[in-house]
Amino acid sequence: MADKQIRVRFAPSPTGGLHLGGVRTALFNYLFARKHGGKFVLRIEDTDQGRYVQGAEEYILNCLSWCGISPDEGPHKQGEFGPYRQSERKTRYLSYAKKLVQLDYAYYAFDTPEELDLMREKFKSLTNPSPQYNAITRTQMKNSLTLTEDEVTKNIDNGVPFVIRIKIPAAQNIVLNDMIRGEVIFNSDEVDDKVLLKADGMPTYHLAVVVDDYEMEISHAFRGEEWLPSAPVHILLWEYLGWKTHMPQWAHFPLILKPDGKGKLSKRDGDRLGFPVYAMDWTDPKSGEITKGFKEMGFLPEAFINLLALLGWNDGSSQEIFEIAELAEKFSIERIHKGGAKFDFEKAKWFNGEWIKRSSSIELLPLVKKVLETNEINSSDEKIVSLIPLVKDRCQLLNDFYTQLAYFFQDPHEIDINAIKAKWDDAKTTFLREWIEELKNTLKWTPLNLEDSFKHAIASKQLKAGELQLPLRIMLVGGKFGPPVFDIASLIGKDSTIRRIEHSLTLLN
Repeated sequence: MADKQIRVRFAPSPTGGLHLGGVRTALFNYLFARKHGGKFVLRIEDTDQGRYVQGAEEYILNCLSWCGISPDEGPHKQGEFGPYRQSERKTRYLSYAKKLVQLDYAYYAFDTPEELDLMREKFKSLTNPSPQYNAITRTQMKNSLTLTEDEVTKNIDNGVPFVIRIKIPAAQNIVLNDMIRGEVIFNSDEVDDKVLLKADGMPTYHLAVVVDDYEMEISHAFRGEEWLPSAPVHILLWEYLGWKTHMPQWAHFPLILKPDGKGKLSKRDGDRLGFPVYAMDWTDPKSGEITKGFKEMGFLPEAFINLLALLGWNDGSSQEIFEIAELAEKFSIERIHKGGAKFDFEKAKWFNGEWIKRSSSIELLPLVKKVLETNEINSSDEKIVSLIPLVKDRCQLLNDFYTQLAYFFQDPHEIDINAIKAKWDDAKTTFLREWIEELKNTLKWTPLNLEDSFKHAIASKQLKAGELQLPLRIMLVGGKFGPPVFDIASLIGKDSTIRRIEHSLTLLN
């Protein structure tokens, strides 16, 4: 393996939206490949045609592209190891399944669904509430281990539906050397005889993943912790097919957990807690239901990748902000944690805010312009670019730019008048009405001149500037936010400033 080219793969099923856990798996594969000068392969595992969803493959490619981790090979970019869709490799799997039968490592099973249900009921007990098809039960089922050779041949010739199952040996330890977890030992008595080839001729994940990893010369197989129970079946298949010396090195990534740490983060958790778990918006082609994604919620891809990388990995330092090239340089499988990583949406937004701060106004321009246009605000590029530096430090999500910039283009829809009323009196109303008259005659409309005018007028009335600047801000922008108030007045212009103050005074009376 030492002199073998590094080849890793991300192998999603095209069944719907791409969970952030899936993106992290793709990212870790990508970073490992980049660090070692290897290839990052996309393989579409679409053997379960019943769960196939139209448009899901294109969606996966779009997500990876947005994240900046596009594969080197895949359905979109053919290489020498294609095809890269398992449905297009169907004929390859049957020959390997039959070879396993011939070597007595697998067998034909002709059991009907009803017969399988009867078996589960028959062997069900307090100590075994969910009986499996295994070394014990297979001896009483309808398969090529219990039928005569003539009966098996007759069934196949007559078109009796069958599956091919792996023949798991009894009482054997199966050892996995995992790059993260070290040596993991499985007892074969706890592993059932998994189906390798289904009745429709399609392979299951177990057979397909081994055949494809072998034929595509995958050097390292990285996947989520949830696949760990399948490892003994795959290790046996590598051995049974005579490929053990070609078996990739394994690593099983920790789960991304719910914010409270109790269980794997799911789409339902995101819906319940109000944050996305998909990389991009996913529209269900049947129901039309849209599930929100990080992109559409206002995340920068750099921030999304950054936060995912630190869910279960760190470089050993306290550094938190990484560009993708730096991640690739520092990444190592050995620094991935064994335990699950809690997802914290507030921390995710912090990452995004930090990346917004790091981004230039020119880089942010097309994104901010789109946010404004979505909210029916159209403006010149020059004006938007000039405003971005004033507010970007206050934005955690791209969509925050609408709240932070809208008042520069239009009068606020709502004024937080109650925040003014608590300490308002007639003297303050009189002051603002008189100051408005002064503003009408102001020729030099600049922040400095406006601030001087305000302070001189305040001093002549023996009022406190601090008690009037916050109300003035609320009158101009609608709430307690925004850059320096006299910068705002300068930018929105004389007419708009006076109109907004007068409108607010009307609401206060």
